[in-house]
Amino acid sequence: MTGNYVVEWNVQRRLAGRVEKRHLRIMRPEILTPLYQSVQVLPKIGPKLAVLLGKLTRGTENEDARVIDLLFHRPHNIIDRQKQPGAAHAQDGEIATIKLQIDQHVPPPRGNKRAPYRVTGHDDSGELDLVFFHAHASYLEKALPIGETRYVSGTVEWFRNVAQMVHPDHIVTAEDFSTMPLVEPVYAMTGGLSRKVFGRAVSAAVEMVPLLPEWHDPTILGPRGWPDFQQALLQLHAPQKTSDLDPQSPHQSRLAYDELLATQLALSITRQKMKKQKGVSRGFSGATSEAIKSALPFSLTGSQQSAIDQIEIDLRKPERMLRLLQGDVGSGKTLVGLIAMADVVEAGSQAGFMAPTELLARQHFQTMEPLCAAAGLRIAILTGKDKQSHRKAVLADLKDGQIDILVGTHALFQESVAFRDLGIIIVDEQHRFGVHQRLALSSKGVAVDVLVMTATPIPRTLVLTYFGDMDVSKLTEKPAGRQPIDTRSVSQDRLDDVISGLQRALAKGSKAYWVCPLVEDAEVLDLTSAEERHATLQSVFGNQVGLVHGRMTPAEKDAAMMSFKSGETRILVATTVIEVGVDVPDATIMVIEHAERFGLSQLHQLRGRVGRGADKSSCILLYKGPLGETAKARLNILRDTEDGFRIAEEDLKLRGEGEVLGVRQSGVPTFRIADLQAHGDLLEMARKESRLILERDGDMQNERGEKLRVLLYLFGLDEAIRYLKAG
Repeated sequence: MTGNYVVEWNVQRRLAGRVEKRHLRIMRPEILTPLYQSVQVLPKIGPKLAVLLGKLTRGTENEDARVIDLLFHRPHNIIDRQKQPGAAHAQDGEIATIKLQIDQHVPPPRGNKRAPYRVTGHDDSGELDLVFFHAHASYLEKALPIGETRYVSGTVEWFRNVAQMVHPDHIVTAEDFSTMPLVEPVYAMTGGLSRKVFGRAVSAAVEMVPLLPEWHDPTILGPRGWPDFQQALLQLHAPQKTSDLDPQSPHQSRLAYDELLATQLALSITRQKMKKQKGVSRGFSGATSEAIKSALPFSLTGSQQSAIDQIEIDLRKPERMLRLLQGDVGSGKTLVGLIAMADVVEAGSQAGFMAPTELLARQHFQTMEPLCAAAGLRIAILTGKDKQSHRKAVLADLKDGQIDILVGTHALFQESVAFRDLGIIIVDEQHRFGVHQRLALSSKGVAVDVLVMTATPIPRTLVLTYFGDMDVSKLTEKPAGRQPIDTRSVSQDRLDDVISGLQRALAKGSKAYWVCPLVEDAEVLDLTSAEERHATLQSVFGNQVGLVHGRMTPAEKDAAMMSFKSGETRILVATTVIEVGVDVPDATIMVIEHAERFGLSQLHQLRGRVGRGADKSSCILLYKGPLGETAKARLNILRDTEDGFRIAEEDLKLRGEGEVLGVRQSGVPTFRIADLQAHGDLLEMARKESRLILERDGDMQNERGEKLRVLLYLFGLDEAIRYLKAG
């Protein structure tokens, strides 16, 4: 059955003046069709519930959940209804199941809608009241007839020495007792969705799971006691004891390995596609890069030189470079990138350098321009703000080969940007650019080498997970002369002391950032907004206070940053828009308000905006107590170390991979089943197996390859199949 494919059409027509596109999606194996249907095919799930389930399981706003989304929404706890202690012996707050004889119905007094409807009953041990608010009397009279026996299950509460159960979870007859689930899975939920409705939908979804072809080798399944895929899903959604929820249980390990193998296989296919496109062995003497080094007022660090050595080995190989350069804030990544570009230019090709914002593109250009001049390199910049005449001239020179290095933003993706001979592309801030973007950029030339750089230290497990198609270099040292940053936690109650300290520092010529988590006041969250704090500080410091936040236009943000950089303003109140890349060497104070609300890596990035010059710098973490355990641990770690890689590992433990990479907000998928803390060994195994699979069957055309294609489709990695088809 794996060879049968269906075509999924999304046909849109030109109607009522609207221009819509006809789109043909890649073919998916027919055996998976039931799982990719809307959940509206499940009993009692209508359009509203389908969208609500989509929001819960996919994070979408107006899209239906699919059957497979319910299957991959794993339970995090269980409700055990097996205890039957008797009405008189049930503990307060305990979930219990009671065999109850119904004695009496007591409706609320007429006209008093706030009073509950009560049903009294008893068993051999004592009495129990069932309590219902906003009840329908006719329904309760039918469900709980006087004189008959019913099993009820729910949380028992003691009120004025009487045991009661408010809105029992289950009411069943003695005949139907065998159908009542004595152990129920508990799922993360969303408003408007009941546990009962969700449980029923998941049960129906599990029944639709087909018997899929086994893509794993028996030598993997047997020794570990892993069930087949269908059985593993059944066990995932029917836990009988707490140990069944353990990520390392056989059924969860099996499903986690499926997901990890699928993602690693997709990355390996991407890497294979990149490497298949024949590379160029670049010949250079290193004279140009030496001219750049000679123009520097300092020496390279050991890790900078090591990264350059690794890159130069790649450039000389007759295959394409695909490398990730990780470096903590201020570790000198830009310089490493510039030397790589100098080598490629010396070998006769051009280089492109892409930054995530215009401000950062200009900052990089200003840093590189004098060094390029010293080495005889022709560098230009291209952003969305350029006048048409400047843009036209740059594009013409680029096409003629008159420009060696072009710095820009996403504008470099545009079709009008044509290089004479692009040899290397460097992407700054990798986590903002996915696999598709790096492929699109590298297609701007023949055999383009790719170097991507991130200032966010990424734990090793996440590097393998999201960047497994890349080789990795790390910068672990700060350049000489950088001062350690004095980091302190201060309670919000001492805000006046912080402002007084700021007055003294500004009188000595200092500059300070003041970071707030929100742009404007929100009634729900008791957080000080950037706009409110700006107004407060302006009342003390007057026009020395600037403001920058994400809702400003790019021009407004740039103007605020330039005012701060030039010294026109001395305090910059900001949201996390300043987290990445902004370089103001004489800013020496960082105040982070409501620091307990930020993630560790984010706090570390923000702190890295200071300590960039020769003067001593400080970071004040303003928090509002009382602090929870996680928030306390976060602030303690930040006070103890400036090692970004250690901080990233700790952040992963505290928050999970989606938050650390910032991918929850950016639409990059995170794992549904796999848990990188629990399944790190499986990730290593999946990485090795994915490469072995492609070594043996590069196009995945043999019998096992066909089965593994089903696995890729199952986890929505259709893009990898396209790469296989494209060769």
